[in-house]
Amino acid sequence: MENEDRDNKWLRERFDYLKDRYFPDVEVKNNIIIKFGQCAMRRLGSIKKGRRSENFNSIITINGHFKDPQIPGFVVDAVIAHEFMHYAHGFASPHEQAFRHPHQGGIVDGDLKERGLHDILRAEKVWIKANWEDYLKENHENKRQSIFRMIWR
Repeated sequence: MENEDRDNKWLRERFDYLKDRYFPDVEVKNNIIIKFGQCAMRRLGSIKKGRRSENFNSIITINGHFKDPQIPGFVVDAVIAHEFMHYAHGFASPHEQAFRHPHQGGIVDGDLKERGLHDILRAEKVWIKANWEDYLKENHENKRQSIFRMIWR
């Protein structure tokens, strides 16, 4: 998995695998688009409603840094599962909203653990804590500095 090209097709395959394995009971009631977004320092993923109509899309956006194979696949999987748990809870989806706030009382992690994702979540949190800051220093800041150098030449 780590040596594959990470594009939106790869991301969709990861999503489909996780949905089928860990969320077989969650009905997909609308079109779910999953894609890489911009490279961000803090936001690992998000889910939002697409165009405003009765038949809206749910759009899951994953941090663009995660295209990089240096980021372990389990980190990407944990973020995808986290965002899909929001979908199942009725946030940015046609499902009835189960809670007032999306992270109320640690409900997302609790439900993911009940679905058998405890090891992936733990590994993701350990990796992020140990590596994310250094990864950003090497990859995010250099891109930002390169852009500024090009602008100010």
